[in-house]
Amino acid sequence: MTIFANKRGNTAFRLSPVAAGCAVFVSAFAGSAYAQTATTTATGQAADAPMQTVTVSGIRRGIEDAISVKKNATSIVEAISAEDIGKLPDTSIAESIARLPGLAAQRVAGRAQNIAVRGLSPDFATTLLNGREQVSTGDNRSVEFDQYPSELISGVTIYKTPDAGMVGQGLSGTLDLQTVRPLAFGGRTVSMNARMEKNSLGSIADTDSRGGRFSASYIDQFANRTIGVAIGFAHLDSPVLAQETGLYEPWKKESRPGVPAGTNVTDGLKSLARSGYNKRDGLMGVLQYRPNKNFTSMIDVYASRFKHEDTANQFEVNISGYNGTTTPMSFTGVTTNNGSFATGTANNAYPLVRGMYTKRKDDIRAIGWNNEWKMDGWSLVADLSRSTAKRDELSLENNLQISNAAGNPFLDSVALSLGTGGFPTLKPGLDYSNPANLYVRNTIYGSGYGKTPHVEDELNGFKLAANIQSSGALEKYFSSFDIGVHYSDRSKEKHQPEASINLAGAPSTISSDLMYNSVDLGFAGTGTIPAWNVPGVVAKYMTFAPTEDKSYLIAKAWTVNEKITTTFAKANIEHELGNVSLRGNVGVQVQRTDQSSDSKYWDGTAPAGQEVKPVHDGKTYTDVLPSLNLAFQLPNDHTVRMALAKQIARPRVDQLRSALDFNVGTNDFKPGGSGGNAQLDPWRAKAFDLSYEKYFGKKAYAALAFFYKKLDTYIFTETRTHDFSQQIPGTNAITPFGNYTAPYNGKGGNMKGLELTASLPLNMVTPVLDGFGVSGSYSYNDSAITIKEPSANLGQTIMLPGLSKHTSNLTVYYEKAGFETRLSQRKRSDFVGEIGNFAGERSLRYVVGENILDFQIGYSFNEGMFKGMGLVLQVNNLRNEAYETYNGNRNQQLEYQKYGRTILLGANYKF
Repeated sequence: MTIFANKRGNTAFRLSPVAAGCAVFVSAFAGSAYAQTATTTATGQAADAPMQTVTVSGIRRGIEDAISVKKNATSIVEAISAEDIGKLPDTSIAESIARLPGLAAQRVAGRAQNIAVRGLSPDFATTLLNGREQVSTGDNRSVEFDQYPSELISGVTIYKTPDAGMVGQGLSGTLDLQTVRPLAFGGRTVSMNARMEKNSLGSIADTDSRGGRFSASYIDQFANRTIGVAIGFAHLDSPVLAQETGLYEPWKKESRPGVPAGTNVTDGLKSLARSGYNKRDGLMGVLQYRPNKNFTSMIDVYASRFKHEDTANQFEVNISGYNGTTTPMSFTGVTTNNGSFATGTANNAYPLVRGMYTKRKDDIRAIGWNNEWKMDGWSLVADLSRSTAKRDELSLENNLQISNAAGNPFLDSVALSLGTGGFPTLKPGLDYSNPANLYVRNTIYGSGYGKTPHVEDELNGFKLAANIQSSGALEKYFSSFDIGVHYSDRSKEKHQPEASINLAGAPSTISSDLMYNSVDLGFAGTGTIPAWNVPGVVAKYMTFAPTEDKSYLIAKAWTVNEKITTTFAKANIEHELGNVSLRGNVGVQVQRTDQSSDSKYWDGTAPAGQEVKPVHDGKTYTDVLPSLNLAFQLPNDHTVRMALAKQIARPRVDQLRSALDFNVGTNDFKPGGSGGNAQLDPWRAKAFDLSYEKYFGKKAYAALAFFYKKLDTYIFTETRTHDFSQQIPGTNAITPFGNYTAPYNGKGGNMKGLELTASLPLNMVTPVLDGFGVSGSYSYNDSAITIKEPSANLGQTIMLPGLSKHTSNLTVYYEKAGFETRLSQRKRSDFVGEIGNFAGERSLRYVVGENILDFQIGYSFNEGMFKGMGLVLQVNNLRNEAYETYNGNRNQQLEYQKYGRTILLGANYKF
């Protein structure tokens, strides 16, 4: 892949090594390139030398294509371009995007998945496919990039500043994934890629450490190049393997026998080995018809099916004092670290061996039909699109404890050692490796619980836009004018049936036919525990009948609808100011949003059979969004960009749900509840960007950029007084007003950032380094905004989710005579991340900053019988970097996870 983009500048700060390196690149190769240019001009060699054609491929091709995108853009953008068909530099799109300045990835199950743009969480960005907004399989709008195979994507453009003609733009940025255009190719192209995969953790339970991926693309032109066809297919079969520990949240000061008073403690902890798989099939197709230069019609389709299955094979112990018996728990040998529990032995605990199973299937379908007519002085574009997503999920749990046929408990003493920067240890006194001693039974956590969430998302859109060439006196300042309208209709629906998983008969051990290989939890000092087929145990020994009609489940089903009409007008600037060329645009976009939600609530005071009542809510609002982008192209390939805009980001879809948990107090007879808020306004902001860029043709590039955003509004989860007049008829409430906990609009704040980037082939410094190159970026983000998140257990206020103050990326590569290798690093400081918890809800926690290293080496045959073939060896997560979270205090770890390093060996062939 290739990574290049423009950047911004800010206030004084300490330079990181990458930032300092970027600054050295700017000065060093600026001087070197200037000297070379001066020499060439003086000797006249440029005019006298014969023309030569050089074909650029591989790493440099991707870099140069990306530089061209950025250089020619009127907005401030970053770009990634495939080095070849089906050959982005990383194995996932998210990993490549995260190497761009100002962007950072959060790992989910070891894979880069969620992208934060300029310190703002994925909530503030929008993802497009070929310029069209995409649906998502989760509760929110943010796209899971695992759904889009990198082999089917030819490039990505990240717009950091909007223009009036861009529909579906985000507040922090807009990420546009692009597939190929077959008529842009000179002829037939067939490409195939295959990779074998192995994880360094080795096999766990029933999951082998090996996997693989395969892709094929076919591009061709017919009927005298008036018809173009592109078809691509990509298959992924990758193991899910992890070693993990986790602590119950929150840490709290609570009295425990044997623990010094005032010590922060946790209620429990676990060690586990995760096993499973990710399987994905992706299909891309493009049909392009261009009978003449005045008309082009194109249909592009995309489809993917993503299957995920994993089991957390875990040992777990509750140390809150609860063991299901009358024998009290106590602690001995306790030590503390800065006021938090560090080491000690929990006596009379009753540990569990658990199987936590998750299975999900995601289907995404997208189709677009674009038609463009060109006439004298004007052109017209009509675009029709549809995007759908569906997710089906199953969560099951089995709980086992050491017991006997009589059901007697076997209490244990567990030695604990907690800390940071590594796995905590849980050393039980009893042996938990023998499945004959572990019973499926009604444990201290019950016998099990299950969920079957289902999400459907549908988005239909139509766009009509015209470009009118400028004439007369206006032609001196404006090249053309764009006007248009876009209409979208989106509906997202979620259901989440749940139920307890109950024993169908007497407690029992698990039969051998359902057992997997035992798993080793030695990394946490736990030893070996059994692993088994969780769905098989549920089917054989238990009953599970999920429903959504219980009082506590009614509010978990909801539908949100959005109808948005966008009109826009834009003037495209093209003007000469002496020896300075001015390009850009100025315009305005008007968005009319009609949002509504339907759900139900449970009225426990209503007569039997009438407790379920509907709730409908919504609102309409209009936003006027002016924007200005200016690019001053100075002599010697210097460019200064400036942008001003008003921006919005619509609320999370799950925040807009009208669902509420309603109740009337039994003592004060006041109504109360919690849920969503269909009356939410969007996040609104004013933005200013300034960027300086220096290009050396399309071979090298350096940039310094600054951005400032004033968020006029923010969305907080708060408890406020609410009017329950629609809910209280027939109840015993004495007032319509009560407390309601939900998302609300509040005051925002300011944030700013500085981005420094450079890309340099080192032969521009000295011919001795021909083939070597380096690219790097450093970003600094700062915000005065703090948010209240009552459910986060991270403190009364936390920093903006997704914001790392420092992010940096560095890639060093060598490419010559078919041989290529690269070492890439992406690094970010601590941030507040978002995860999905067992309740199927969003949970926030602090994530320790990461430093990920990836390595790649390969060889491409450019001649002979193997011409067109390439061999490649990749090692992702070279250092086996851990994923660690904490409670707001670095001493209070919550999770520590290792996913292993992934080794891929494969070949590609193009003809």
